[in-house]
Amino acid sequence: MRFPGAVTALAILLCRAAMTASQAPGAAADAQKYFEEGEKAISENRLDAAMQAYEKLARIDPKVAEVRAKLGLIYYMRNRFSDAVPQLRAALQLNPALPDAGTLLAICYAELSRYSEAAPGLEKAFHHSTDAKLRRLTGLQLLRCYTGLGQRDKSVQVTLELANLYPDDPEVLFDMGHLFGDLSYASMKRLAAVAPDSVWVLEASGEKYEAQGAFDSAIVQYRKVIASEPDRADIHFRLGHALLARAGTSGDPTEALGEFQKEYELSGANDAAYEIGEIYRKKGQSDKAQKYFTLAIRDRPDFEEAQIGLARVLMELHQPAQALPHLQQALKTNPDNEVTHYQLSRVYSALGDATAQTRELEQFRRLRQIKQSQQALLSEGLFQSGNVTRQTLDSDAN
Repeated sequence: MRFPGAVTALAILLCRAAMTASQAPGAAADAQKYFEEGEKAISENRLDAAMQAYEKLARIDPKVAEVRAKLGLIYYMRNRFSDAVPQLRAALQLNPALPDAGTLLAICYAELSRYSEAAPGLEKAFHHSTDAKLRRLTGLQLLRCYTGLGQRDKSVQVTLELANLYPDDPEVLFDMGHLFGDLSYASMKRLAAVAPDSVWVLEASGEKYEAQGAFDSAIVQYRKVIASEPDRADIHFRLGHALLARAGTSGDPTEALGEFQKEYELSGANDAAYEIGEIYRKKGQSDKAQKYFTLAIRDRPDFEEAQIGLARVLMELHQPAQALPHLQQALKTNPDNEVTHYQLSRVYSALGDATAQTRELEQFRRLRQIKQSQQALLSEGLFQSGNVTRQTLDSDAN
């Protein structure tokens, strides 16, 4: 794990006065020469030359804390962590208050997998530093330490803190996915060991198959759960999900509809009501669709997909004025949904507001282009395990 961009956050300053005060004139002149050579080399990113200059500087007087700290920093930048450690320890013995030297020492310990020694310094820096780069650096290294020490609770805690502080940081996202993926695998493995015949194992197996697109196998597992516990919450929804995915866009959704209806009767789930409404909408049964979409948003006004679905049904019923507030609510929940903007353009067209129609079409086209660019890099399905069916554009939007 390397963090070249974060090195500048370690504000270890070289004090020239401390370097020359105790030197004879000749030694002071040499020290000044090596100092200038070292700083110039650092500014030009010639780290080997900088290292040589500071090694000579440290030999002139090994009791200058700032020189030892700067040499430790250069060793760190050269990935020579085992060489950096004694320099930084010596610097702290000479001057315990030296800025950031303790943090850099802790980072070097982490790079050397000396996690127990690294953790206290990293914890202090991560929880108390006001520098964003330094917090990120020490947080990632602290996660490394906790993982290496097998301290899962602390690993999860620091990962969540990092995700909150740096929600769009690729490395933070990667580490978070890796950690929770490992935890999920370990949990499922343990579940299979302690309760191999339980409904939990069957349901987990079904979810795994569904995520892999093996819908027939997922359906078999979900039906085994139902055979054991027919009134189990969410299982009819999951079976309906798998059945709907297997049927695809051109298949018969009747069997899936039956499972969603059973789920709604058992739990009154908003998601089940939405799926029923969406199936009816696609069948052209607008009155039934309106009923279930309304049920889906009754206790959950931020249910974006249901608000869009209801607006589309109201448009089919020639009620654009009634459709408008539902799309506006969906837009509050997610202003970057191209489907919402396209449907709004249709509503404004029906209401005779050409200016608003043009504005929404421009937004739609902009978001459509962004989405197409993203899909060129990452294939995105219409249906994901554990989520409701997404609202998509009809052929009239192409």
